[in-house]
Amino acid sequence: MRGIWPDDLDVAVLLPCYNEAATIGDVVRSFREALPAARIYVYDNNSTDGTALTAMLAGATVVRERRQGKGHVVRRMFCDIEADVYVMADGDGTYAPEDAEELIRTLITERSDMVVGTRRGVHADAGRQGHAFGNRMFNVLYRFLFGNDFTDILSGYRAFSRRFVKSFPAVSGGFEIETEMSVHATRLKLPVCELELDYGRRPEGSHSKLSTFRDGAKILWMFAMLMKEIRPFAFFGTISAALLALSVGFMAPVLFEFFATGYVSRVPSWILATVLLMMSFLSLTAALILDSLARSRAEHLRIHYMNLPALRPALSEKTASGSHENNAVRSGKADAA
Repeated sequence: MRGIWPDDLDVAVLLPCYNEAATIGDVVRSFREALPAARIYVYDNNSTDGTALTAMLAGATVVRERRQGKGHVVRRMFCDIEADVYVMADGDGTYAPEDAEELIRTLITERSDMVVGTRRGVHADAGRQGHAFGNRMFNVLYRFLFGNDFTDILSGYRAFSRRFVKSFPAVSGGFEIETEMSVHATRLKLPVCELELDYGRRPEGSHSKLSTFRDGAKILWMFAMLMKEIRPFAFFGTISAALLALSVGFMAPVLFEFFATGYVSRVPSWILATVLLMMSFLSLTAALILDSLARSRAEHLRIHYMNLPALRPALSEKTASGSHENNAVRSGKADAA
């Protein structure tokens, strides 16, 4: 840490865990070696295999979170812990603690609010082919819906500034929390970076808690909810366009018959088409109103974010500034002499 950032920089390592007794001890010890001055917190999410005791014996501060789900754990960690820089990783040993210093260095030198450790080789080593396929699909879907800020939105290895942590609402409850983090950064147009890192295999006896279908469905639902909250015009506008297309589909034969014969024999079709048309107009009205509200909410979140203290500049900049001041003082003394 010396010479790269201030010696008194307060770094907290956050490790959400659920039944990771096989790996958490080594992970905590490795982080203590990589970041000797950092405080290490393990938040145990109702483990039944001795994870809490193992982490405590390894030197971590252990806190228990009763609500089941990674999102609940992250929300509790962000609320409880005060620091200048936060490093979040998993307790399963798939992320190398030695890379934490590079994450922090990138966070400071790039003046970012979040650095994501993208997983090199995750598609070949995701544990199951369903995980690998889901990871690719969600990344493509994210770029289509929200932008090109990220290439690996599901990575659990990240470094944050205090401004990010204390402005992040964290409303999700499970593995979809990483998606919410990425959307939060995109929504407020925060400075973010990605750093490609190696992604390891789980050791023998450690098992993934991610369910391909259940958690995949939750992430898809989170995409829909975030789309509704953040881009309501696109969300409700799409619904409006679909309803309008259905209305025209039912209405066209009825109108064709009316203009040809002067009669309407398909009254139910005409009523259905009229109802769909009214619903389309209502969806478009909702899209316009909610889009204005979403912009207002984003402005308020941005103002709150800007009122939080920024990450302190790198030590090298302070040293350079101090040397310039000393040179100016010496120059002044020389002129006076």
